[in-house]
Amino acid sequence: MKVRIALAPGSLPVERDAYCRFIDGLEANGFDTVWLSDVPLGRVVDPFMGLAVAAGRTERLKLGANVVVPGRNPLLLAKELAQLDRLSAGRLLLSFVPGQELPAEREALGVARDNRGARIDEVLGLCRRWWAGETVDHHSERFDFTGIEVWPTPIQEPLEVWLGGIGPLALNRAGRLADGWLTARATPAQAEAGRRTIAAVAEAHGRWIDPEHYGISIPYARSPLADDAVAAVLRRPGAAGKGEPPPRADILPIGAAELVDLLERHIAAGLSKFVLRPVRLERAWDDELAWLTEVVLPLQT
Repeated sequence: MKVRIALAPGSLPVERDAYCRFIDGLEANGFDTVWLSDVPLGRVVDPFMGLAVAAGRTERLKLGANVVVPGRNPLLLAKELAQLDRLSAGRLLLSFVPGQELPAEREALGVARDNRGARIDEVLGLCRRWWAGETVDHHSERFDFTGIEVWPTPIQEPLEVWLGGIGPLALNRAGRLADGWLTARATPAQAEAGRRTIAAVAEAHGRWIDPEHYGISIPYARSPLADDAVAAVLRRPGAAGKGEPPPRADILPIGAAELVDLLERHIAAGLSKFVLRPVRLERAWDDELAWLTEVVLPLQT
């Protein structure tokens, strides 16, 4: 099983020199992927802009993004992602996500009353048709496309799309539609159960998902955090007051030993793709990358 380590910069400033140093460091140190999150209302690097810059500065580093689908025009989305895959020589990795459970975000994106899961289903189907080179006729309550094609198509055939989530509906959707699964805030036991559920759903629908296409986003810290910071990370959105939180070390490892231990337990549970997200920087990114290179890159195979 090929273990791959990605790094997410989180709140890295939208500032050229700092961002480029971060990207150059990932390439030089041998990390597999840079992973950018789409946070429409957040003060973070937009994934399409950030990955375009990274594509021009690197030759090996893969370019990953969580893409918030609701609120995006599927034609423009398919075209932009196809061109990004072309311009990066086929290094694009994708996870389609519904966005944060925030009324302000849903309102700003124009999807306050929409079923975001159904929208992902529809947009994913359209993108795949366009990326396969089809001329698309499609009419629904949301979209109307008559004789529309996307050019050029991606280099990757197919350009894969992973989905996330840990609830029953999300696991079912991943099994029915996804090329892989990238979850978050799951213990190794929960991740293993989710992986098995997705594989079973895929089999029931006559599909097969590569056993190496299961991953998780993991927040971590190098040194102890304040109690309120830990609680904020452990608290699943929308789950306040619903049962006891999981053991901290199963979700938020602190220090090198806990981080390596959690990665190894997820690997034993059948996951092999990891997006690491520092809760805070101890010093500068150069120091963070050096620490991670020593601690976690030996696990990358």
